[in-house]
Amino acid sequence: MRTNDNPSLATRGGIMPLNASKVFARSAIAGALVLAIAGTQLATSTDATATLALSQPVSEAGIAGPPSFAEVAARVTPAVVNVAVVQEGGAESASAQIEIPQLPDGSPFGEFFRRFFDEKSLSPKGFDIPRRAKGQGSGFIIDPDGHIVTNNHVVEKASEVQVILNDGSRYQAEIKGRDPKTDLALLKIDADKPLPYVTFGSSETARVGDWVLAVGNPFGLGGSVSAGIISARGRDINSGPYDDYLQIDAPINRGNSGGPLFDAGGRVIGINAAIYSPSGGNVGIGFAIPASTAASVIAQLRKHGRIERGWLGVQIQSVTEDVAESLGLESPQGALVASVVPDSPAAKAGLQPGDVILTVDGTAVEELKTLPRLIADTTAGAELGIEIHRNGSMKKLSVVIGQMPTQEKIAATPQEQSHDSGPRLGLYLAPLTPEAREAHGVDERAQGVLVAEVEDGSPAQKAGIKPGSLISMVGQQVVGAPEDVVTRVREAIDGDRSTVLLLIEQDGEKRFVTVRFAA
Repeated sequence: MRTNDNPSLATRGGIMPLNASKVFARSAIAGALVLAIAGTQLATSTDATATLALSQPVSEAGIAGPPSFAEVAARVTPAVVNVAVVQEGGAESASAQIEIPQLPDGSPFGEFFRRFFDEKSLSPKGFDIPRRAKGQGSGFIIDPDGHIVTNNHVVEKASEVQVILNDGSRYQAEIKGRDPKTDLALLKIDADKPLPYVTFGSSETARVGDWVLAVGNPFGLGGSVSAGIISARGRDINSGPYDDYLQIDAPINRGNSGGPLFDAGGRVIGINAAIYSPSGGNVGIGFAIPASTAASVIAQLRKHGRIERGWLGVQIQSVTEDVAESLGLESPQGALVASVVPDSPAAKAGLQPGDVILTVDGTAVEELKTLPRLIADTTAGAELGIEIHRNGSMKKLSVVIGQMPTQEKIAATPQEQSHDSGPRLGLYLAPLTPEAREAHGVDERAQGVLVAEVEDGSPAQKAGIKPGSLISMVGQQVVGAPEDVVTRVREAIDGDRSTVLLLIEQDGEKRFVTVRFAA
């Protein structure tokens, strides 16, 4: 999900980061701005029940609304800042830019539009002009020395970052550190005075239904406060390996990115990062990075300027119901190891493709995303006990966690496979001979059984298996010949299983695929 929406805007399934380029922000406002004047008329009801209801006195308790947020807002707003960024880019055609609406002279909206459309940047259509994009986001001060938290996607490609305080003063900001995996960044400004600041609270104790207050810079308007509740916890929006968002209904829009989410006591329990919006505007579904994640990341960025995470060195995928049935697990749980990075901590500990990791140091791996978080939060050099399911039995391993390489992922998740039913597998297999390797471009180090042909409409085809793929495991057993595959499939059938699990290597990626057959 997470993309650099400064200066361009990208979405995935309607999920988008909250700040966007000036042009996009302006067009969104231009399209949403409507002035309507309508008359109202008090209707008189002849319904006896309605008349009776209107005549009853209403108690003060019956009209009581939520408590005022005025005191909290007054206390925290001075620590919330606007983050203005500039990004230098290549040339683009002026014809692609949005033209300023032609408004009548003296229109009350003239100044409003001028704030969001840079007239001087527009050139005649058809000419290439240098692209110098501007964007805006939000942030908040966390100490009197001027350290400021915002989103990574607000500043990651910025050539210039400026912070505007609540009192209107402006400062050039230095990017002290960024963490793309959690979409967090730390800025620093040098002011000649102690600055107002806010502190992190506990997002762990925040409950669904609790009041929250969002403060930020929507559409560049600055200093806006909105209230709502926590709608859900633990949301995964497919933006990264550590997704654990708070879902809120407090109105937030583009430009709120990096702004704080406060509890009713004025403590920061989240950082507003994304919205779900098919139309581009607020629809009541926003996402905030929980303070439990942000506090530790910001502490590392402040101390080291980078993030040091633990690393295991495995590629994993979900244990679905079909996978669980294929392996003889009682329920779909844990993380299925699809491949192991050579010479990684996982390889040294003896982890193998086909293993299902069930616990890490006594903590249950209830779902796929649990494992990356557990490992990432572990200090390099720490020794952990791992419980796995292998070949129908439980096994305990000890692993010494490494430090995540700069360009590596802790646990990459391949695209999920489909699980379809059918009377046969529909696979035609062949031994991996030198001639077959050459014909299908198979690496000489690869091992397994070659998929020579996949029958049209078969369960194997529906599961995504292609000719030229390699089958290296059936269930949790290594196979090296077509006869091995047949034997393992028959064993699965004899075990009253309706699916078989295959480790497939195709398009340079290994992944487990479940294929269903007639019981």
